[in-house]
Amino acid sequence: MGADGELDVFDAGRCADGYALGLAVGRRFADVIRSRMRQDLVLREQLLPFASTAKAAPLLAALQAANRERYPRYWDELVGTADGSGVPLLHVILVNFRKEILPFIPKEGGDHGREEEEEPDGDCSDVLIVSVSTAIAAHNEDGNVALLGHTYLVRATLPDGLSFTAYTCAGELPSCAFGFNSNGVAFTLDSVPPVNDEIVAGAIARNFVSRDLLEAKNLEDAMHRICSPGVSVGHSYNLMDVRGRSIVNVETASGNRFAVHEAGATPFFHANMYRHLQVKQVQDENSMSREKRAAQCSVDSKETALSLLGDTADDKYPIYMTGPTLHTLCTVLVDLDKKTMAIYKGNPKNGEMALVLPML
Repeated sequence: MGADGELDVFDAGRCADGYALGLAVGRRFADVIRSRMRQDLVLREQLLPFASTAKAAPLLAALQAANRERYPRYWDELVGTADGSGVPLLHVILVNFRKEILPFIPKEGGDHGREEEEEPDGDCSDVLIVSVSTAIAAHNEDGNVALLGHTYLVRATLPDGLSFTAYTCAGELPSCAFGFNSNGVAFTLDSVPPVNDEIVAGAIARNFVSRDLLEAKNLEDAMHRICSPGVSVGHSYNLMDVRGRSIVNVETASGNRFAVHEAGATPFFHANMYRHLQVKQVQDENSMSREKRAAQCSVDSKETALSLLGDTADDKYPIYMTGPTLHTLCTVLVDLDKKTMAIYKGNPKNGEMALVLPML
């Protein structure tokens, strides 16, 4: 999304292989990707300095080996993105693995317990409802200030004819945010904060798992794609069967642990802490404040869901974020009855749609 709130959409067409897709995206968004790499302080001040240390070498090697072996096409896509944009491959690798690297960067004072929330890198909020009259997932895509003006929408068709549409952060694999495919599978994502003891070094990365989700054949296959890999850091997935009019929230953690909650008529709000999978986690005050505020609001329709996601009643931790560090980059409403994904710019309470995408 540009600084003016307009979302740049790129249709890469039918791509012969992963490298060709990454190359096309890298070339099309070269300026945006380079700009993000220059302005991303997490990359500049944490990831790159750590990558030059002896401690980083085995971690980066293990991450590369594990993900390249399991997902060779997506690895080629990542390399193509670097080549197409002219950005060093290391920078692209680091932003795609940031969630798997940051917990292992030594902190001043030597405290590696991660019992307290660190500098926020990304948050999201979701409201899920499946009732007789309404079947929606409403999602705030929240991110670090470095992502402002550094996101875009990628459409692509694979050699087998499957196509997908994915909101993409500059330089990263599609999609660490939300997307859908021509098989009628859609998803939104929420980060979760396991403590360091719950994180496995050098295992499968979340960006590769969510890229794989874009190729899911159906809801069962989507479940398999997120629950079977041995991941480093867990995640929260809101999976949608567009044709079957169903939504499930799946929380995952290292060690192939997962828990499933099926959305129903009672609105289900998910921020950035585990709700139903028992995992030791950081007590994130931001997330807890948003959950508390959501519990005070009545949600029974698309309009009230968007109003909740636009809520700014809590000055310190609003659901709709406007900085200085975290910003709501956009809001998306997936309507399973209309079979559309609508992307809103600005506060969703104002109802200003930037784009409406048919999912089938």
